[in-house]
Amino acid sequence: MERADNKNNHRMGRGLESLFGAGAEPAQQTEGTKGEVPVAVIETNPNQPRKHFDPEELDKLKQSIREHGLLQPVVVRPRGDRFQLIAGERRLRAAIDAGMENIPVHIVNFDDQKTMEAALVENIQRSDLNPIEKAQGFKDYLARFQMTHDELAKRLGMGRPTITNLVALLDLPAEVREAVRTGQITTGHAKAIKGMADAGKQVSACKQIITMGLSVHATEQMVRQQVSGSVTPPGGTSTKSGGDSSPDLKTDHVRGIEEELASKLAMKVAIKLKGPEKGTVTIAFENNDDFERLIERLRL
Repeated sequence: MERADNKNNHRMGRGLESLFGAGAEPAQQTEGTKGEVPVAVIETNPNQPRKHFDPEELDKLKQSIREHGLLQPVVVRPRGDRFQLIAGERRLRAAIDAGMENIPVHIVNFDDQKTMEAALVENIQRSDLNPIEKAQGFKDYLARFQMTHDELAKRLGMGRPTITNLVALLDLPAEVREAVRTGQITTGHAKAIKGMADAGKQVSACKQIITMGLSVHATEQMVRQQVSGSVTPPGGTSTKSGGDSSPDLKTDHVRGIEEELASKLAMKVAIKLKGPEKGTVTIAFENNDDFERLIERLRL
């Protein structure tokens, strides 16, 4: 399981190897920069950008460590008679769960700034962070070290727009941020939603994206229509508020619901959306028997 951690090592221009090679000095507590230390003397990093650890992934890594040992050292820095973790909290947690009392470490003398950079780089390289955790990590770093987005981008080997767009996610309502964090919507969806100034509309748009399974392109179209005052959802013919609504172009998700209802009722069902949270459901009956059967079903 641990070898999979390295599959994205070259994703960024500035990697952990680059950071460790610059300014890393042997610690006085050990011979050289590598060795083993008790897990009891390793403190976690309070500035660790990653806040959520998948229990299932931790369990898989724990089983791997029990079978093969900890193949990749964690990275620490001296803090008095103890050590502070810089990179490898997932490995440390799994090693503790596996019952290890001592683990291999790579010891470096990093200041606070380089420590925070290393934690960001490790998690970003390995796709461990979700977009909201990345955004919060960047924001904390920028505020603490008074850097611009461009300066941080150069230090991490990333594009400045990537950092700017991620940090901007933190301006969204909590409900939308949670949807991004859990993967219900993508950063592309969130970026499109930011085109709406009203927080309530942003939340409504987020719910519609999830319910209807809208693509990023469809979301962008919906936002443009909302901003311009139209009320027809993505794919429909735009109309201004107060005007007559026009037939809309349904997503596969909505068509699936229509087909499911039609199958259960044995009648034609049509869903027409008139906005993020508005619309009508039409059930067509062919004769009095159909009508009576429908009324009976609705009264259940």
